[in-house]
Amino acid sequence: MSDVQPNRNVVVFDYGSGNVRSATRALAKVGANVTLTSDRQAAAEADGLVVPGVGAFAACMAGLRAARGHEVVGRRLAGGRPVLGICVGMQILFDRGVEHGVETDGMGEWPGTVERLRAHPLPHMGWNTVDAPDGSVLFDGVEKERFYFVHSYGVRQWVMPPPERLKPPLVTTSDHNGDTFVAAVENGPLTATQFHPEKSGEAGLHLLENWMRSL
Repeated sequence: MSDVQPNRNVVVFDYGSGNVRSATRALAKVGANVTLTSDRQAAAEADGLVVPGVGAFAACMAGLRAARGHEVVGRRLAGGRPVLGICVGMQILFDRGVEHGVETDGMGEWPGTVERLRAHPLPHMGWNTVDAPDGSVLFDGVEKERFYFVHSYGVRQWVMPPPERLKPPLVTTSDHNGDTFVAAVENGPLTATQFHPEKSGEAGLHLLENWMRSL
């Protein structure tokens, strides 16, 4: 692909949650010097950190805490260092998840609740368009493309008030049979997608390239 700066070191954090290999391959394809590891020091020092996630909110959150990944993410964000969450790796950035009546605390980087979508059929599986806001870096050049989703839960309401002095987050939404949910967020160094860019063909690679270019 194109003009991404070479030798950007990206760590895909391996804390026992799926889709790590496909994410690693996709990032390498767009020019990242990518490492799959659970080593916290490597994750803290990388130019970019990717937090993947597949499955249940509670299980992903437990795995991340066991690997002390939440500490790494917190330290990176405090220093303005980029983090990208994917699928459940996005969901656990919010305050809490509610699945099958079980409520689990998330990382609390954004206020909001991950809950079951109210549309059918579930899971929401397959290709879908998104509604990206003006000024999006992540979706530059792929605003009208389709991305690959596999999920039954999501954040259905964005509740974060705009900050007084900082640039407000850019929130991208999507719709599954009439139920609108958060599809992506760009918030300073913290970026996340509900869909799987690593499984979204050329559009997903372009999006990852956009993120890489921002590192």
